[in-house]
Amino acid sequence: MRTENGLRRALEDGETVLGMNAATFSPTVVETAGYLGLDYVWLDFEHGGPSPYDSTAFEELSRAAETADVELLVRLPAPDPPLVRKVLDAGVRTILLPRIETASELRRGIEAAYFSYDGDVGDRGEGIGRSGEWAGYADSYVAGEDDEVLVGTMIENERAVENIEDILAVPRLGFAFVGPADLAMSLSAGDPTAKHPDAVASAIDRTLEACLAAGIPIGRIRNDATAAQAAIDAGYRIVRIGGDVSSIRETLEGRMDELER
Repeated sequence: MRTENGLRRALEDGETVLGMNAATFSPTVVETAGYLGLDYVWLDFEHGGPSPYDSTAFEELSRAAETADVELLVRLPAPDPPLVRKVLDAGVRTILLPRIETASELRRGIEAAYFSYDGDVGDRGEGIGRSGEWAGYADSYVAGEDDEVLVGTMIENERAVENIEDILAVPRLGFAFVGPADLAMSLSAGDPTAKHPDAVASAIDRTLEACLAAGIPIGRIRNDATAAQAAIDAGYRIVRIGGDVSSIRETLEGRMDELER
């Protein structure tokens, strides 16, 4: 079952990757995204979808991804080590940890993803799951998993920006992803009417510069081609360029506006 993590390989090779959000959590959408040639499908279990603690929720999604040669990028609802282990055991290989504020929080989550970590034993254990071919794995399973897992972190609050250099120095951090909306909330003390766009832009710029300096791939959402290209030109290497629900709305709203009834 286990194959090479194309997203990790592409980032290690210095490539830029493009993906989409699947708000419907549909295996059909995941499979279609792969046939379109996208590199990853973003599944946001922090704000929607089935329970990530139900590992069966990932079975059809990961099978669809493997069928169409596309990676799942799963944002967890919390950087919780037991959840990290469970989702990876279910067959997911790329996870994104939200709500990180310090290097120690991030390290705890990343360590749970690896059997071997920073010169010592990691915090992931062997169990019966899809990633281990339902306990029929070969002796190379542990080493193979550590070579394919990819863990990223959201940079989405003021404290994370303040600690950005320490966060980016955590061993085995695979990428960072900017969350502008939550950054705006954090920088405005939770008042959505006072988002301080200059402060948000400054925080994003600092994060981008720190990632570029540290050699950590950085991502963000850009839902039109012009903005996506500008992000790529600026150094972003993981760009989410749309989603299933938003694409349906844009396509059908445009057609409805053109048709007379």
